[in-house]
Amino acid sequence: MPRLSHDRTTLLIYAQLSVWGFFLYGFGPVVPLLRDEQGTSAAVASLHSTSLAVGALIGAPAFPWLVRRYGRARVLWGALAGVAVTVVALCAFRPLPATLAAVVGASIFGTMLVSGVNAALADHHGPAATAAISEANAVAAGTGVVAPIVIGAAVGAGLGWRPGIAAVIVLIGLVMVVGFRVRPPLVRSAGAVASQRLPLPRPYWIAWTMLAATGSIEVCLSLWAADVLRSNVGMSPAAASATVAAVVGGMFAGRLVGSQVARRVAPVTLLLVALGVSLAGFAIFWSSSVPWIAAAGLVVLGVGNAMHYPLVVSMAILAAGGQADRASAYTAYSIAIAFGISPVLLGWVADGVGPHLAFLLLPGFIVAAAVLALIFSSQESGRPLSAA
Repeated sequence: MPRLSHDRTTLLIYAQLSVWGFFLYGFGPVVPLLRDEQGTSAAVASLHSTSLAVGALIGAPAFPWLVRRYGRARVLWGALAGVAVTVVALCAFRPLPATLAAVVGASIFGTMLVSGVNAALADHHGPAATAAISEANAVAAGTGVVAPIVIGAAVGAGLGWRPGIAAVIVLIGLVMVVGFRVRPPLVRSAGAVASQRLPLPRPYWIAWTMLAATGSIEVCLSLWAADVLRSNVGMSPAAASATVAAVVGGMFAGRLVGSQVARRVAPVTLLLVALGVSLAGFAIFWSSSVPWIAAAGLVVLGVGNAMHYPLVVSMAILAAGGQADRASAYTAYSIAIAFGISPVLLGWVADGVGPHLAFLLLPGFIVAAAVLALIFSSQESGRPLSAA
């Protein structure tokens, strides 16, 4: 079983990702509140998710180029500073074009941050990369649990959502103050990326496509669960926004446990189990009009969703054959597709039939991910993933 070392470098990487987790999981409940504030339709409000996708499309190709030019550590710190600046802009401006532009900027820097974290953990931990990436995302989900609660509390107190999401700026400041003295991780793959343009293998692209399916599950849930709680369960906007924390709470618990299980169970097997749990959680959430049962379904959904991203992204990076920065950056394109298309599609359907019926798109994404996982397994021909 691979040993996972929790040295200061690893803890710093976890902290860097947790800051982005606070913003990302906090921004989902903000979207319906922005829709109310700006007086837009569900489809127009979902353009904020498209803005996340646009930012990812810009940040993904920029990341490996910036790493070759400035080094991974400087890019990570610059990305953190960029997230802080764009959150200030998001809070400062109210018109739709301004909030869309601020989200694009946040996504550019967030994409570079996530790409750097995944590549750094893969380099730093080698065979234990899957467990490290899972654990890092567990920490990010832990801060994400707090974000919807903070935003819901701010809304309930009559302060609006802005003070809640602005807390991420304070977190970034703390990480920077504490982390500048920590030695950055060694970069083992950057030289290979700089000197080679080898085609990424077929299993990588299967995992890449799988990431679009699992990303669609997570982003649709993040952006539209509060709307379903409002329309189908009858919750107030503040209560619905805070209840979305149930998803992130489930993800936090699932990733803590999953990071340990990932050292013992084959990634594809664990992913299929996680997808099954997600499907069960969706059934509970979607079929219930009772608040506590719907919230319980969200917790189960979160537990299932917990391992989707860390498993698939680590499968993709390890299948890329030593091209960690490039492979990690390119997964952002997959996430961009998920963020850019799926919520808009769900929003368009929701404008016609309501968010509750529109949410039936999610089981389709779950089934698609399971089929792709089986294809990936057959492409690997039974080889251990670490051999990639």
